Amino acid sequence: MFDSDAVLSAVVVGAAATLSWALILYLRPVLTRHLMAHPNERSSHVQATPEGAGFGVMAAVFAVCTSLLVGALVPEPNLVPVLIGAAVLVILGGVDDARPLPVTLRLLVQGLVALGVVLALPQDFHVLPALLPAGLERAMLVFGMVCFVNIVNFLDGLDWMTVAQVIPMSLGIAILWWLDIVPIGIGVLALALFGAMLGFAIFNRHPASIFLGDSGSLPIGLLLATMLIWVAEAHFVSAVLLALYTIADSGLTFFRRLANGEKVTDAHRSHFYQRATVGGFSVPEVTTRILLLCTWLAALAIVAALGRSLLIDGVALALGVGAVGLVLTAFARGR
Repeated sequence: MFDSDAVLSAVVVGAAATLSWALILYLRPVLTRHLMAHPNERSSHVQATPEGAGFGVMAAVFAVCTSLLVGALVPEPNLVPVLIGAAVLVILGGVDDARPLPVTLRLLVQGLVALGVVLALPQDFHVLPALLPAGLERAMLVFGMVCFVNIVNFLDGLDWMTVAQVIPMSLGIAILWWLDIVPIGIGVLALALFGAMLGFAIFNRHPASIFLGDSGSLPIGLLLATMLIWVAEAHFVSAVLLALYTIADSGLTFFRRLANGEKVTDAHRSHFYQRATVGGFSVPEVTTRILLLCTWLAALAIVAALGRSLLIDGVALALGVGAVGLVLTAFARGR
């Protein structure tokens, strides 16, 4: 990494973390009066807690990225569509936090946002050019983006749960930029999200004094999905590894509920991380394991991207799948 990249990285992370922390500190009294998450039979918390920290997290990301774009420090016009889309999802999530919206409306807005982001990709952009026609690939990217937005939302159910996934994932993507594997705009976006989540982590440490809310989890899912698409374009296996835990917990839970005849659109508490707390693990024990697992997966993703061989890809995937399997098995068994 060049010295200029190091300075830019430090400024982005520091500014995003400071802004996120300050905005959440400012917003928390307001959110305590107007936007409270009350415990119910599906909750993992036991007392009413304000939610909506996503407003502060995303405002920090927007402010840092917009400043860099306006100052021409990051010549990356592809950031504009995803930042606009994320702003739409902040509003959607905030409204849904205050008054739950119909699932169909949520999915419609998410689908339109994902479509806009995918259509804004360069015309020569391909993830798997030798396997799929361009139109089919774009349609699959839209579908996958909507799925990932909701997966991140589903897994935002414990103190530090989203922090434990996003921090290693975003830092791993930033390192891929330092290694010239992904574009500068994607690297800067990853660093801004990394810093903003550090600012949020202070307040969300167990027992949390504030929750992220859909105003944060939905746009964060969109930002991650967009960055992962760019990682996949550079090295597909690295993108799979970075998202492996997040996809595995939600995906396996979805198909298990489907096989059991459950209505998969209903809210529930049967994700592996939720089963772990029911089975006797403390919240910090669960999130620490996930943080370590996602850090391991990010390291494997970087090794795979540097190695660029089928052998290294296969070994990295095997090590990643094995680690995820061990953690999910432990969560399912409980103490």
